[in-house]
Amino acid sequence: MNLKQIAKDTAKTLQSYLTYQALMIVLAQLGETNPPLAHWLQNFSAGKIQDGEAYIEELFREKSDLALRIMTVREHIAAEVIDFLPEMVRTGIQQANMEQRRQHLERITQLSLSSPAPKTQQQTILDPDLDNLSN
Repeated sequence: MNLKQIAKDTAKTLQSYLTYQALMIVLAQLGETNPPLAHWLQNFSAGKIQDGEAYIEELFREKSDLALRIMTVREHIAAEVIDFLPEMVRTGIQQANMEQRRQHLERITQLSLSSPAPKTQQQTILDPDLDNLSN
């Protein structure tokens, strides 16, 4: 397991996600102040935002002012969330894992209750009077 590579991949994914969030904020702002530009940016961005850095690079070639604006918003978002993000991720994963385990335990418990195991010969030998309880 290469933890350094996992960290790099995670950081790149987070950067792309913050780029997406910055784009959403800029689109909302432009929707109020310059709807034709918002429409252009929305069309330009369709299907390109998966890799945030490649998206910004391509946007620079088309409209550098929008690329700079998105980068500024992205940087601001990162500065606001970076301090508490590690703990939130750690806590979120722990809670999600606990919930998944709880649901799994409930499923396997319900499965074993709904289809009880057949009575074995050993159970009969240990409790020969079990059948007499219903009488």
